[in-house]
Amino acid sequence: MLTGIVIDALDVRHMSHFWLEATRGRTGGLELRCVAASEPRAAQKNRLHLDLAGGVHWEAEVTRLLGLGATRVDIGQGDVPWDVLADPEGNEFCVLRPGHPGVIADSGLVAICLDVAERDRHAQSAFWQSQADWHTVEDHDWGVRLRKEPTSTVSLVMGPPATPKAGRNRLRLEVSRGDGDPGEFHDPGGNEFHVRGGALVPGPAARPSLPSLSAACCRRRSLPSRSSSPTP
Repeated sequence: MLTGIVIDALDVRHMSHFWLEATRGRTGGLELRCVAASEPRAAQKNRLHLDLAGGVHWEAEVTRLLGLGATRVDIGQGDVPWDVLADPEGNEFCVLRPGHPGVIADSGLVAICLDVAERDRHAQSAFWQSQADWHTVEDHDWGVRLRKEPTSTVSLVMGPPATPKAGRNRLRLEVSRGDGDPGEFHDPGGNEFHVRGGALVPGPAARPSLPSLSAACCRRRSLPSRSSSPTP
């Protein structure tokens, strides 16, 4: 079962507070867990990012997020129906405007977006349906959207292009299982993810990776749904 997102942070307390306020605590039951990191994020775009709903007053919501410590960033998105911001440590996230496809909440976390190369698309979709216990609700040229239930406010959106892998992902998915050992693993696209309370069912698609971080953490709940058009 997909239960949360792990976020590397130089300042765990500050980042935990930022994401609690940014999501207004509305994460669709998911936990945003910040863990201590010794190195700042790389300059390249993250492979995993979060989408927040801007609601009818999306301009005011963007202003509120900037007041919390977010900054505007340009990753080559051009003229799109969302605003691209970064959290206090440079992790990109999007604020979606009203009418954005796939958004069924007016605030809080609405989507977890994972870059997936076209060649890995089917393997990633099958893998994350099995590990998250979420199900496909949309499948288009731009990618696939999974939800726990058809009315769940948070979705997992996967699609190309995939940012080149250069080091450990700053944001990682986290699942909980009742069997085996916890740890950190790789999905078919080479992305790290965490297992809590048990280990991944053995199989060729997943392989053990580095040990889990054992740093301080902060609890939260997670994100709502995503757009029908992929963000950059």
